[in-house]
Amino acid sequence: MILVAQEKSVYFPRGLIGMERVKDFVLLQIKPQSPFYVLQSLKNSRFGLLVADPFAFMIDYKVHLGKTEERILQVLRPSELAIMVTVTIPRGCPEKTTLNMTGPIVINTVKRIGMQVPQNDPGIKARIVLSELEESS
Repeated sequence: MILVAQEKSVYFPRGLIGMERVKDFVLLQIKPQSPFYVLQSLKNSRFGLLVADPFAFMIDYKVHLGKTEERILQVLRPSELAIMVTVTIPRGCPEKTTLNMTGPIVINTVKRIGMQVPQNDPGIKARIVLSELEESS
């Protein structure tokens, strides 16, 4: 069992896509200086997602929030927000690890409120293969 301080918890009023009933999470960094985190349910250890800071891999990624999302997240300043994207590692094929760019998770780090905000921008590539990013840089 891992004990988590209350100030490390994040509440998702709408849950996450596919886990709508799961509302209370903690964001745990895998190791210091790593762009990878685990977004882990506080109530059920079976529910968790591997997520990453997309800006560690690309600087021009943009997330668009509507007025409803800003209200739910209680955003006062953009600097309060952390953006995460889900990571998929196919079984037995870590070289095909992808970042899901169209379903970012936005967290108000001050209020500790989060939500997944699907993006409808046709200019956003849905999935980015990490190994392809490394090859092109």
